[in-house]
Amino acid sequence: MLVTTSIAELRSALSSRRALGPVGFVPTMGALHEGHLSLVRRAREEAATVVVSIFVNPLQFSPSEDFTKYPRTLEADLDRLRHEGVDAVFRPDAAEFYPPGFATAVTVSGVSEGEEGAARPGHFTGVATVVAKLFHVVLPDVAVFGRKDLQQAAVVRKMIEDLDFPIRLIVAPISREDDGLARSSRNAYLSPEERRRAAAFPRVLFSTAERIASGEPVAAAEAKGRRELEEAGFSVDYAEVVDPSTMRRVAGPVAGAALAAAVRLGKIRLLDNVLLEGQGQR
Repeated sequence: MLVTTSIAELRSALSSRRALGPVGFVPTMGALHEGHLSLVRRAREEAATVVVSIFVNPLQFSPSEDFTKYPRTLEADLDRLRHEGVDAVFRPDAAEFYPPGFATAVTVSGVSEGEEGAARPGHFTGVATVVAKLFHVVLPDVAVFGRKDLQQAAVVRKMIEDLDFPIRLIVAPISREDDGLARSSRNAYLSPEERRRAAAFPRVLFSTAERIASGEPVAAAEAKGRRELEEAGFSVDYAEVVDPSTMRRVAGPVAGAALAAAVRLGKIRLLDNVLLEGQGQR
């Protein structure tokens, strides 16, 4: 497995492998867990060569967020990726990736402005900028993202469309723990008691989605779901039904709609979403 910080070295290695078939790409910030590895396996189904990036992107953290505390477990990450048969790992150095004078930003309007975009101003400009740059470095045929970060997937999809990237985007299902909690690197921050309580988050979302599927009006179901989350000890940033392609709120269980939510438990912020169609697609 090639592990490199060099754009030139990565491009050279990939140029000799493109004749073997498509290149698949999974961008990550490291602290890898089973959810990330499920994306790697999905990429392997689609591509002869699989590239993973590990880069804690400073552009997507606000001054009040946990950039310096974000978990960094490089050696363990590399061991997991070797076990999965990954072909190349790109781990750029921030000072080289964003050299002095770096002045370009990619902003995807509309889809980035509600939900997470409202809660974390500038976050999705940081995401779109780093993903665009990584796409130009790797030049993948296929990119795999997870559905847990629903709005991120929507932003990347719109960017690919608008900027004519010749990349097929795959949004893979959410990987969950046995108690239903969506896997996330930030789950490691939860205390044992908080981790126990966190299991109520997906339970409320699935029960709310089921009520909507049974005919309960969306606004009433959303309000009840928010109350249930608050009663379970969460501070609710939002819990609302959206169109995943636009992230606009919808008033009914339209085709493809999702119930998206963000809550806080202690100091930890958790994201999740549930599709309103096909409850098996968890």
